[in-house]
Amino acid sequence: MIYLDSALVEEAKEAVAMGWVKGITTNPTLLNKSELSPEDCLQQLAAISPGELYYQLCATDFAGMVTEAQQAAEIIGDKIVLKIPATELGFKVTAHLSPKIACSVTAIYSPAQAAIAAQAGAKYAIAYVNRATRLLGDGLGLVRNMSQVLQNSKTEILAASIKSPEEAAATLKFPLRTSKCNT
Repeated sequence: MIYLDSALVEEAKEAVAMGWVKGITTNPTLLNKSELSPEDCLQQLAAISPGELYYQLCATDFAGMVTEAQQAAEIIGDKIVLKIPATELGFKVTAHLSPKIACSVTAIYSPAQAAIAAQAGAKYAIAYVNRATRLLGDGLGLVRNMSQVLQNSKTEILAASIKSPEEAAATLKFPLRTSKCNT
């Protein structure tokens, strides 16, 4: 599946109208580019998204992250997937929230982090393919190794930071139950 990475409502409407965008991912930088308040933007994106709408937590402590997650879930509803960083605190928050709210662990740069995300109950493990290639040398290898670690789990891989059609196609070659890309 391909997700649009944007918080611009008009851009999202155009992309969804093409028929191949299956959901929308956002982050704080993208939400800041919108002329709408984050709440209004998320409500409008949720209304037009054909599938999941990803929201990245900004709080930096456990209680704040849990409160922010609950507020985002009230705004977005059933389409919500939280984006939580692959940190010690992020894994704790994921384990706490995942029974009630779909969670993804983002910025994964090792198969070990993917394994911990799965144990914490994450629905998705997000690998930044292009960024991992720049930092580690082989972002596609990271996705391949993550797919091996996660093959007997319920956690799926979402390949993000895709910068070319070739990278997108390459991520779909791995033996995953579902391969997801956002561009």
